[in-house]
Amino acid sequence: MTEPVFDLVDQDEIERYADALRTYQDGAIDADRFTATRLQQGVYGQRQEGVNMVRIKIPGGRLTAEQLQAIAAALETYARHDVVHITTRQDIQMHYVPLEDTPAVLRDLARAGLTTREACGNTIRNVTACPLAGICPREHVDVTRHLDGAVQHFLRNPLNQQLPRKFKISFSACEADCAQGLMHDMGIVAVRHDGRFGFKVMAGGGLGHKPHHAIVVEPFIEERELIPVMEAIVALHNRYSDRTKRAKSRIKFLVDRFGPEGFIEKYREELARTKAAHEGRQDYPRGEWAEGTNGAVPGAGAPRQVFAQKQPGLVVVPVAVPIGNLNAAQLRGVAQALTNFGLTEARTTQDQNLMLPNVRKEDVAKIYAELAPLKLGKPQAGDNVVACPGTSTCRLGITSSTILGPKLDGGPDDLRIRVSGCHNGCAQPETGDIGIYGEGKRLHGKLIPHYQTYFGGNGMAGGGLAIKGPSIPVARIETAVARVKQAFTQTHRAGETFFEWTRRQGMDYINGLLADLTEVKPEDALQLARDHGDQGDFRVLQLGGGECAGASQVKIGSSFFDAAHERAYRDAFKFQRKYAEALACAEQIARLVGQGLSQLVGGQAPAVLAELAQEIARVLPRETHLSTELARLAQELARPAAEFGEADLVRLFADLDRWTVEVARFCVGFDRQLDLTEALPRGFEVKPVHVHRKTAQPAAVAAS
Repeated sequence: MTEPVFDLVDQDEIERYADALRTYQDGAIDADRFTATRLQQGVYGQRQEGVNMVRIKIPGGRLTAEQLQAIAAALETYARHDVVHITTRQDIQMHYVPLEDTPAVLRDLARAGLTTREACGNTIRNVTACPLAGICPREHVDVTRHLDGAVQHFLRNPLNQQLPRKFKISFSACEADCAQGLMHDMGIVAVRHDGRFGFKVMAGGGLGHKPHHAIVVEPFIEERELIPVMEAIVALHNRYSDRTKRAKSRIKFLVDRFGPEGFIEKYREELARTKAAHEGRQDYPRGEWAEGTNGAVPGAGAPRQVFAQKQPGLVVVPVAVPIGNLNAAQLRGVAQALTNFGLTEARTTQDQNLMLPNVRKEDVAKIYAELAPLKLGKPQAGDNVVACPGTSTCRLGITSSTILGPKLDGGPDDLRIRVSGCHNGCAQPETGDIGIYGEGKRLHGKLIPHYQTYFGGNGMAGGGLAIKGPSIPVARIETAVARVKQAFTQTHRAGETFFEWTRRQGMDYINGLLADLTEVKPEDALQLARDHGDQGDFRVLQLGGGECAGASQVKIGSSFFDAAHERAYRDAFKFQRKYAEALACAEQIARLVGQGLSQLVGGQAPAVLAELAQEIARVLPRETHLSTELARLAQELARPAAEFGEADLVRLFADLDRWTVEVARFCVGFDRQLDLTEALPRGFEVKPVHVHRKTAQPAAVAAS
């Protein structure tokens, strides 16, 4: 096992969040602005007013006994609900937390080394991995080292703060790709290629609206290239993905827009610049590489049986967690088992279960005996059922997936069942053997709850997304699943997987099996108009949309964060004595900040700096120092790079940074709800003054 070598926690940001909450409650920040702040800290709105879900970000799913205890304590102390929920992204979600208690939750979790930062919003979400990383006999390398390096690089990175849309990454340790890179915005897979070890990189995958297979962007890169390649793909998303149409803003739509070849061409353009900025860096994550065995593939999620590790005498103990829900007693019980048996961690898995690595073979029966009173134990055939919260808490939920999920099972063939409460697919229905998501259909004057079906999904190497089947009324979905299970049991060939069976039989066969279940006659409508657990007719609540798409963005904020990303490149190029490249970054900083300023006050955004300075002078005649300084900077930046020595660059860049801070000071004074703290040059702080406009005073600028 590889321990993280960095601290995920930033106490100062938690206090800034607490301050923002107080000012929101005082009425000095509007709901949209506070929502952006709240989501950045992993605090998500529920369909129930006044309470929130807190999503704990767990890179690679690794949890210590102390952290399990901390989650249990927070659950008991703050939540008005008795369980936490393991997600398919290896997070843990705590629901029904009163908004006023969320800062205390974040503080308590932080003391155990847990963060919620960027678990929601338009950011890089929790980075997932095959839970057997570091212990699987097949692996080429322990990818937790590379995962930790990526998390350390991107967490709180300016590039990652206001992306057009959320971004999901997975790491797999061998060609089997158990972390299912095929369905991710970016999938990293350790490979052996022509006798060398490195990574294959995929991008543009995704589920939900218009599922996409990821395309191969890099068949092979060396270990030292990994962070620049990842950054180039994120930069591609940041630069080109749609910021206006939320339904089209994931990176998968760039593959549609540019085509696979065009997408890769745009990526190459970003990569050239990113690699140049990273040139000479020696601090990339390194692993110990090996051939690995050709043994059994554990499969997506985690092994379903006790699994022998590559470390002699040690095994993985899988622990079934029904639809991913754990109460405080169970959390503490698992923590105690870790302590009692000398184990350092438990791991959450993509199938919403737990696994305990590094267990001595002789302790397996004892561990299961200790967990049995907690109603936790070995996975059983048929219980591989994943369900999202659905209408229990989610604002986007259409159907009650948490009530239906426990009613379904995968039968003696242990099929993977995936149940989502809406088309966004948090339960990953397109990668299950049988996947379904909730939707409503109006028939015969009634709104009838349905589940859209998918069959034969497998997000691993050699697999593919599931094939879309018919939409079936909720009241009949158990019958539909049972029929398909029985048909598979009776007709599949020896050794044939459900994925292979669906492609051999074809969808005409499966549609025929279910045809009578899809028909809704007028006399059936009344009977079918209720969802599982409902006493009244089915309805879809209009809750103003969910928050998985993030909050509406303020253009000036993204301008400053993009400028901060350029500033990091500027300084890297200057350090490498690549003065032309550094000056180009400086020009872009001035352009981004100047355009953001002009647009904030209703002006235009010309690309030429001299023209931009004139536009700012026009729209801000009383702030002449901002336009005249930009005009002067434009003249300096227009000089040939050969005329600059290092001292000249230091002076110019310092002037640019001071001007950037002056612009930030004006912007925060103009819009008192802005917080640009994390986007400013190092050593400067613009303190937002969250007061009503009538009493607004100029924001303070301080050099720290």
